[in-house]
Amino acid sequence: MIVTATPDLVLDVLEAADPAAQRAATAKLDALKSSDANFAVTMAEVGKAKAAAADQAAAKVAEAQSGAVNGAPVQVIKAPASGEVYRKFEAFILQTFVETMLPKESEEVFGKGTAGGVWKSMLAEQLGNQLAKGNGVGIARQLAAAHPAGRDAAAKAGS
Repeated sequence: MIVTATPDLVLDVLEAADPAAQRAATAKLDALKSSDANFAVTMAEVGKAKAAAADQAAAKVAEAQSGAVNGAPVQVIKAPASGEVYRKFEAFILQTFVETMLPKESEEVFGKGTAGGVWKSMLAEQLGNQLAKGNGVGIARQLAAAHPAGRDAAAKAGS
């Protein structure tokens, strides 16, 4: 069975996520379509809109952490530790590497057709996870070292 995303489905998801943001984005796109606006100016406006959205998100987080939104209690879900996110990313990269290294003609081992492809993919996923679980190959360590501010931001957002 092949699943294709229809425009209606995509629009339904967009509207369900944040109808106000969808309307604002549609209005901006319509304005851009009807005028010959300068790309740099347009991108500056988008940056301002993102900053305003970030301020609104920060206000919502602060409100949620206070324990109530519109009088209803809110459960705040903490973000995973950034080291775990980097480890999962490394596992995904290793899964891709392992999957390309597995033999192409392996119907005797994994089976034929789609089922064989699924089994092969599952094996690659588990091998990637196990390789990354130990010391890995260093991708997660390098990412964690390169983004120390991300660790602090994730800790502040999660607490």
